[in-house]
Amino acid sequence: MHDRVATPRTGGRAVRSATVLILLAMLAGCTAAPRTAPPPDPSGGPASARWKPEPGTDWQWQLSGRLDTSVDVPVYDVDGFDRDASEVAALHRAGRRVICYLSTGAWEEFRPDAARFPTALLGRGNGWEGERWLDIRRVDVLEPLMESRIAMCAKKGFDAVEPDNMDGYRNPTGFPLTAADQLRYNRLVARIAHRHGLAVGLKNDLPQIPELVGDFDFAVNEQCAQYDECEKLTPFVKAGKPVYHVEYELPAARFCERSRELGLSSLRKRYELDAWRESCAAGA
Repeated sequence: MHDRVATPRTGGRAVRSATVLILLAMLAGCTAAPRTAPPPDPSGGPASARWKPEPGTDWQWQLSGRLDTSVDVPVYDVDGFDRDASEVAALHRAGRRVICYLSTGAWEEFRPDAARFPTALLGRGNGWEGERWLDIRRVDVLEPLMESRIAMCAKKGFDAVEPDNMDGYRNPTGFPLTAADQLRYNRLVARIAHRHGLAVGLKNDLPQIPELVGDFDFAVNEQCAQYDECEKLTPFVKAGKPVYHVEYELPAARFCERSRELGLSSLRKRYELDAWRESCAAGA
């Protein structure tokens, strides 16, 4: 499940006949230069079409239980497999943006595509029943699997993806993963999301924020206040990108004031991530 550790289609070009090309060449000297298209987004997707979340917006994160759509916030983060297109559409009608939670760094035996993951890719357990770290070095195998998952989010109408377990290199995965392996894989996941027209968030992985803030559209963090790490998320806020932050063990009075100073969108949640929430947003 989640960490708790201290595309657009590109149309083919029209084929022009040799005669037309010759005529165009002859006219080139007496006609204005053609307009050039804007440069493509280096992350691989339609930057102008993607949702661009803003810092300071309140949110709801619910990964278990019956979905409570009554929370009056602009952003919902829900499970991509468990929620269907009609639920996403209902949230959109209520004026919400919707983030698709997926595990991209760990295998989950309870997912419908679990059998597609070769056994050789499965490492040690990540601390959650039925979950095991993935060998993220094998991008040749993982890219089509993650492409399929993220395409599912796009087909259901989600606005963004929250890819989880994105810091395996800092954990005992059973594989000799390096920081470079993690950067390569995290950027791959971001590119896939952008190819499908979705915004994408960096989950935890605080040490690599300086290298990755340009590749991701927002951040999702767990327990930065408990471990006195929230300032490390400042690059996202300075870049005009939100940080959706959760604490589980600290009372809201212990972290909300500082969260507001830092521009974080902070909640207190239970570990099961059901509908209950306590928000740091003003007036919440």
